[in-house]
Amino acid sequence: MAIRTSRPLLKAINVTDRLQWLVDLPGEERSLFLKSLNKGEHKDLQFHWGLWARPQQLPPPGDWRVWLICAGRGFGKTRAGAEWVRQIARRHSDARIALVSASLAEARAVMVEGESGILAICPPSRRPLFEPSLRRITWDNGAQALLYSAAEAESLRGPQHSHAWCDEIAKWDNSANRAMRSWNNLHMGLRLGNDPRILATTTPRPVPIMEYLLRQESSGDVVVTRGKTDDNAAHLAPAFLHDMRKHYGNTALGRQELDGEMLMEVEGALWSRALLEQCRKTAPQGNLVRIVVGVDPPVSAHGDACGIIVAGVTAEGLGRVLADATLTKASPERWARHVALTAQSWQADRVVAEANQGGAMVESVLRAADCAMPVRLVHASRGKSARAEPVAALYEAGRVHHSALFAELEDQLCGMMAGGTYEGPGRSPDRADALVWALSDLMLQRHANPRVFVI
Repeated sequence: MAIRTSRPLLKAINVTDRLQWLVDLPGEERSLFLKSLNKGEHKDLQFHWGLWARPQQLPPPGDWRVWLICAGRGFGKTRAGAEWVRQIARRHSDARIALVSASLAEARAVMVEGESGILAICPPSRRPLFEPSLRRITWDNGAQALLYSAAEAESLRGPQHSHAWCDEIAKWDNSANRAMRSWNNLHMGLRLGNDPRILATTTPRPVPIMEYLLRQESSGDVVVTRGKTDDNAAHLAPAFLHDMRKHYGNTALGRQELDGEMLMEVEGALWSRALLEQCRKTAPQGNLVRIVVGVDPPVSAHGDACGIIVAGVTAEGLGRVLADATLTKASPERWARHVALTAQSWQADRVVAEANQGGAMVESVLRAADCAMPVRLVHASRGKSARAEPVAALYEAGRVHHSALFAELEDQLCGMMAGGTYEGPGRSPDRADALVWALSDLMLQRHANPRVFVI
């Protein structure tokens, strides 16, 4: 195969098959082909997105108006969005592109300056000018992009655009219907050019704007590309993939965050995924004045898990879920030791354990593990739903935060029904019960403060 015929052949091949063509070349011919490229061509090769992109990352054919990439984390959504913007700017000198994110800080950090952002994916010789103070990107041919925050819906009311890239739309603030107002204002301003289009990239969450867009799929107004984290495995660290599969592979949250599935809310559930997303605060723990370990003991060592949840409360009365230390298929001695170690490591003030199953045996097992550990036994005189409803109300009021993503715990919370039934994973909501006991003790019990009376 003459090397001079290889380069014209590459141009003739469909853009989505070029990478496979290059990979399929025998080693010697591939080496000769790459050596035939001059220094500039060799350097530019990495910027030929059509050569390296997966088909799912390329714009779909047809006369679509909205392209929604709804995929798991690490799929390559940001790269696809940045490359689409770059393509629009290169082809249309009069393009006016809106870059909309949950905040201006995220728009700049992810969409513009991120590792897969617009500046990083452009060849150095053709990199556009970014003016942070003006929130503006300008290409040499005159095409422009402007940054917007979806939290400021009115900022999208006046400007006109020809195209838009909306990143992580499921994260947009939906208080006071702000996310939908931002989307509507943006959509109404797409009146420049002959073919206005929107690309929306996101990990799915059951929020109104996502439900609205997915309803449009059947009518053809919205084209949806779905994908998983594993689709981009070749460009992700093996340790990251292993860790994600280990912790979230068997959870509903894993189906959402890794597999890109849209998990609809269970009607009548006390907790919703949208509510739990809003309560997630990864900031420092703050001034916690009390910490307790909630325990929901298993009936037997071969049955349910021993739910173990660590929670605290601040001086301002805000609850914070700190850790899920739940243990599965453990003997009484083993889970009791684990509770004791958890209480010690978090310097907990108390262990709160349900005593309905086993009664005094629960306390004796815990005492045997650590005789100095303060233990309070609680008895379930009401059904699970009645116990959980006041705690769910604390979440609704914004008084409880999660310090991390607790996938299995949150799956169980979303299965706790107002009618008293449980429709989540597993036979019993052991983690959710432990959380209810912990937060009830911290926030719903009256704890008398010591007082001194002078006689």
